[in-house]
Amino acid sequence: MSNNTQEITNRVKEHSAWVEGLQREVAKVVVGQRYLIEGLLVGLLTNGHVLLEGVPGLAKTLTVKTLSSAIRTGFSRIQFTPDLLPADLIGTLIYNPREGVFTTKKGPIFSNLILADEINRAPAKVQSALLEAMQERQVTLGDTTHKLPDPFLVLATQNPLEQEGTYQLPEAQLDRFLLKLKVGYPTKVEERQILDLMGTSAPKLDVSAVVEPEQILRARELVNSIYIDDRVKDYIVDIVFATREPAAYKLQMSGLIRYGASPRATIALTLAARAKAFLSGRGYVTPQDVKSIGLDVLRHRVAVTYEAEAEDLTSEKIVEKIFATLPVP
Repeated sequence: MSNNTQEITNRVKEHSAWVEGLQREVAKVVVGQRYLIEGLLVGLLTNGHVLLEGVPGLAKTLTVKTLSSAIRTGFSRIQFTPDLLPADLIGTLIYNPREGVFTTKKGPIFSNLILADEINRAPAKVQSALLEAMQERQVTLGDTTHKLPDPFLVLATQNPLEQEGTYQLPEAQLDRFLLKLKVGYPTKVEERQILDLMGTSAPKLDVSAVVEPEQILRARELVNSIYIDDRVKDYIVDIVFATREPAAYKLQMSGLIRYGASPRATIALTLAARAKAFLSGRGYVTPQDVKSIGLDVLRHRVAVTYEAEAEDLTSEKIVEKIFATLPVP
């Protein structure tokens, strides 16, 4: 390990002390779900939006609300419904007849952490309004553009079961999410702990704000400086290119991939791997960091053909096969 890498590692250990305190505070309310909590932390550290998918009752909304309570910052919960309008999200201009002027009424999107609950229930116009906020970190009302506060993070949930009354998220919007996390059921031991903690009509869920926004912003700067070896960079590029040109990597996937991951996926995989290294207390990225977060970065960025669906091949299975086949540096 070079002196420079060792120096970054020392700084990572120094500036990541707040992570343990945040996890401890969230654990007061949320039992288990380490995969989910770590994914949300990766989003915080990389300024990337996160999409959570799972059946109802897995504490997706509770985890996001608890995380926001443990950070001394703004929080808005927006319940997405089929009759939601863009103005309900971003705000509108209100005419004042007495003064003859329009005044701006900002919507709930003007906050730091945004919980977009059941995001796939909103129609296309609302999704378009959200897209500008997610990508540009700004909102346009009338002829004026308003910057959103920093940090600004959309943490969205969706239910994979119900189809009635839902709208499939457009590919352009899916691509704006750094990660798509698939939330699973707790273990039997964890479920018993959930019963002990929440098995009353009024459970005590006291969470204190233990992290300042400035700590997260400083950590982001440090994440950007985490070292990545050229061989690991080439490995990341090869993974993304394998989703577009599988034959070039001797992968038997002809006619199975409709389109592969974009260059945004390469950037997202690099950032997420750096955040994983930060959470592990290291100042350098290993290939295992890339592999451990790769499926979450790519599962929503690879589209399969009808032939693949007929063979019960999902984008997840294709990404897993790519990671299993490509040589690790």
